[in-house]
Amino acid sequence: MAQPNLQTEQKSHPTTFLDKLLGRVEAIGNKLPDPFILFVCLALIIVVASVAINSMGVTVVHPGTNKTLPIKSLLSHQGIQYILTSMLTNFTEFKPLGLVLAMMLGVGLAEKVGLLELAIKKTILNAPKALITYAIIFTGILANLAADAAFVIVPPLAAMIFYTVGRHPLAGLAAGFAGVGSGFTANFIISGTDGLLSGISTEAAKTIDPSAAVSPAANWYFMAASVFVLTVIGAIVTEKIVEPRLGNYKGKKRNDFGEISETEAKGLKNSIVATCIYVAVLAVFLFWPNSPLRNEDGGIVPSPFLNGIIPITLLFFVVVGSVYGITVGKIKSSRDVPAYMTDSMKDMASYIVLIFAAAQFIAYFNWTNIGTWIAVEGADALKALNLTGLPVVVGFVFLTVVLSLLIFSGSAQWALEAPIFIPLFMLLGYNPGFIQAAYRIADSSTNVITPLNPYMIVILAFMKEYEPKAGLGTIISLMLPYTLAFLGIWIVMLLIFAVFGIPLGPGVYMYL
Repeated sequence: MAQPNLQTEQKSHPTTFLDKLLGRVEAIGNKLPDPFILFVCLALIIVVASVAINSMGVTVVHPGTNKTLPIKSLLSHQGIQYILTSMLTNFTEFKPLGLVLAMMLGVGLAEKVGLLELAIKKTILNAPKALITYAIIFTGILANLAADAAFVIVPPLAAMIFYTVGRHPLAGLAAGFAGVGSGFTANFIISGTDGLLSGISTEAAKTIDPSAAVSPAANWYFMAASVFVLTVIGAIVTEKIVEPRLGNYKGKKRNDFGEISETEAKGLKNSIVATCIYVAVLAVFLFWPNSPLRNEDGGIVPSPFLNGIIPITLLFFVVVGSVYGITVGKIKSSRDVPAYMTDSMKDMASYIVLIFAAAQFIAYFNWTNIGTWIAVEGADALKALNLTGLPVVVGFVFLTVVLSLLIFSGSAQWALEAPIFIPLFMLLGYNPGFIQAAYRIADSSTNVITPLNPYMIVILAFMKEYEPKAGLGTIISLMLPYTLAFLGIWIVMLLIFAVFGIPLGPGVYMYL
């Protein structure tokens, strides 16, 4: 791997194989249309494909009902009626839509009043010098609760802290970017990402089993364990690989961070107290005899508690966000709470637009029975090749890695992959929650090296504050070790969970 050349001018033309490869990936990716247009095009492709396959009289035997299903044409009398009458319900009944919007009401409130940013800053600033790298990676991973805001909070703060303690600021920037980007999917708390991906997985799984449901907590245990593992791996990569290659920093510091005020500290303290009270009350309700949060047998898997994890998490963020906002004076009346929630919903506008197109594509894919046909034929082909064990799952991970270099949006990519691979792997006996986890580790690992990441430009701007001659190649060369390390350890973790029968979440194992 080439040494980042931070003290000389960047070369105008790529000279190494890696530079040429990454340049080619960027060129191809830039030719892809916007995700909304991409889904519109895919929906049109399904329309044309349904007509062509229907004309050949293709049928498929549904593995769940043993019924013979024809491939239905979307341009038939019935198909045209379906397109017109289902468009609104395809959108409004698309499961991920309500899950994510509801989640963001609470998380958005906590973010808009400043609680999440302060918690991030407090965690890093209070860490002992020997543990600063670990604190930055750890905080960056957990900061995905702040969604995309984490990309503009953690990396520059980490760079400033590294500079303050006499370390190379770009190493701090890289560590912060790795935690936020490559560790984006991991967390202790059920987040909007869990709700979004599980909703898409559920829609895909229902093509095989109409009663199938993938809970937002399906990968909870696996992702919680990942926080600790990635924190250690990320710190090792930073201190043993990235920082030594950068050497000593000789530039000038360009910015600074302010102190935490007494009011902010008081607000954070009150929000921690509110957190403890909320968790205590929830625990009492959960473990109380005959609790309405448990199932009829008194168990938790499955239960109303897991089914209602999004509303429970939503209420948690509303409570702690409101307590903090009131303490620091950002919430002065009851009108301020819905105002901040409304403001957070503005940030979701592009997501809502994307979901409208994605929902139509998935609905068409399922209605025509093309999804079931591809799944059955694909599963039969894999069985014929004897590719039905963990190697085929690892192969799926690497396929997702390649696609992730061309499609940055994790939800958009999963909306493309899930309708094909969830049914296919279900027919091979795999739990859709397990396959969802395999997707997540591949997609998350590559966030920091894909040229299509819109935050690459933001990170580059922060980087230029310390090294004006830095370029896109500088970022990718710094971040590639994190991608390889995170992906490698995640694959090992997935295999360990699978081989030793460790649940990835409540009731979710490798096989159904």
